[in-house]
Parts: sequence; structure tokens; C-alpha cells
Amino acid sequence: MSSEQRERSPSERRDALKEVLAQARGCVRCTELAATRKTVVFGAGNADAELMFVGEAPGASEDEQGLPFVGRAGKLLEKLLAEIGLERTDVFIGNVLKCRPPGNRDPLPVEIENCQEYLLRQVELIQPTVICTLGNFSTKLLRGDPTGITRLHGQPEVIVLGARAVRLYPIYHPAAALYTPRMLQTLREDFTRLPALLALGAPEQPPQEVPDIPEPAPAEHQGPPDTEQARSETDQLGLF
Repeated sequence: MSSEQRERSPSERRDALKEVLAQARGCVRCTELAATRKTVVFGAGNADAELMFVGEAPGASEDEQGLPFVGRAGKLLEKLLAEIGLERTDVFIGNVLKCRPPGNRDPLPVEIENCQEYLLRQVELIQPTVICTLGNFSTKLLRGDPTGITRLHGQPEVIVLGARAVRLYPIYHPAAALYTPRMLQTLREDFTRLPALLALGAPEQPPQEVPDIPEPAPAEHQGPPDTEQARSETDQLGLF
């Protein structure tokens, strides 16, 4: 990452994020997901967030509305944020996959590989200090290691994602905690450590000669884009 790219203004980073959003909306790399999705769930929240959450993949409600974490798990996430003095609008929420797997099946390795550039570009442009991985899939992807969430939850570490160093903080997925009181208590305890982790600030960044994250390839479109629809959907995201 060059010094010029490091010093992008917030408005420049938002514009770049909009470009990634447009590419993701037209993405057909995963033919099954592209054929069955209703919307591409890019992510939502504060485009300058210090805290970013990364889940697994959109569910049925998210696919319908185009927003992440809009069901019961989302309500629990908002409640836990409120308990540490934060609101949904203070953070950015996204997923490993931007499209819903049919029947809410687990993401396939090839789908994770196809979609990871979008997530890495989000990290580069939002520049979060802390990334909370929610559950196994996002934790294993971002750590590049098969160790599961049961062993790792609540244990922060500094990692480099693409060209940016962040504090990674694995925690249980709120959806799992909905049905297990003991897991909910553990999740709540892990949440209480977030303010202190955020107070540490961003970790030292890697040298500028670190290679840039590749730009996602231009998406294939089945005709001209609907400008009014794209603008409406961008507004709906509430992050720009």
C-alpha cells in the first residue's frame, strides 16, 4: 500500500467502497449463488468504523432485505452492543459470503475463495481497529488456520489482512447463543472486553511495500444497470 493510498480521505475511501459494492452486486463468480440469490448483501454500518463484525453468510431475511443481521441474531447483536455503550450505527457488519447459500447450507471452500477479495477490500477501505469474527467460518478464514471458535473465542491477536494490521477478536456467533444460555453468557463476557480492546488503538501497520489487495475483477452484467435502483439500494445500506 502506498503512502498516498494510506492517506485517503474518508470521502475517497467511501467512493472506493461504493465501487467495490457495485462490483459485488454484479458478481457471478459463484454460479449457483448468483442464480439463487435475491440480493447481494454487501454489508452495512459506519464506513469509518473502528469496530467491524464479520459473520458467515446472509440468511433468508438478509437475502430478502439486502442487509446483514436483520433477524433475531441481529437483535441480540444490537442488545450486546448497547450493553457496552455502542449502537449498530457505530460499527460495520458484514459476512464472509455476500450471497445466501441455498437452504442456508455451509459456504463451500470455492465460494469463500471467490468472495474473500470483497471482504479484504472492505477491511482496507473501512480501516477498522478491531475485527470481531463471529463463529467458525470467518475466524478460520481471516486467521488462515483451522482452529475452531471454541478454543479461540475471547482471545485477541494482531494479524495482517492484505495490507492492514488489525486486532482480531473471535467470538461466538449470536445465532448460536440464542439457543444456549451458557453460550450467551460467554458471548456477553467476551463483549465486555471490547471497549478495552478498542482503547488500545490500531496496531502498528506493516511497511508500505506490502502489496496491495487485488481489485475484484469487473463483474459480468446481463444488461445495463438500473441507476435508480442502484442509488436506492446504496441509500438503504446506510453506510455512505
